Amino acid sequence: MQLSLDADSETPIYQQIRDRIVEAIATGELVAGSALPSTRQLGTDLAINFHTVNKAYDLLRQEGLIRVNRKSGAVVRRDPRSGPPEAPFPDDWQARLRTLLAEAAAQGVDQDEVRRRVGGVLDTFTARDLTETETETEVEAETKTEGARA
Repeated sequence: MQLSLDADSETPIYQQIRDRIVEAIATGELVAGSALPSTRQLGTDLAINFHTVNKAYDLLRQEGLIRVNRKSGAVVRRDPRSGPPEAPFPDDWQARLRTLLAEAAAQGVDQDEVRRRVGGVLDTFTARDLTETETETEVEAETKTEGARA
């Protein structure tokens, strides 16, 4: 997983780390059971204080996306294939979505443009999922072919 952060952004670094990890989970780059780097290692890799990484991991833990254990470290807990989200996530997410959509409306973005952009973002998640499905199908076909030869 490559994390690219913008040191000049108005978004705090811990929030950027949190956001990049959520995006990696959404696109399938990280799946349930994937280990995340230790806070110290990621802090060193990104040349930031490990407490900043710890804050990002704590947010992800509170959101139920990762679990943190002293022995195993931080591990992805949920991914798109984990089933429906747990309460109160849907209601909390809708409240945040409302604010994002209100920002677009307040800036004068018309509804068709909002729908087009939302669809474009969702397509990036769907495209990755289809690619993995195709890859899994190809791997299964190859396995069956090899099994038939044996």
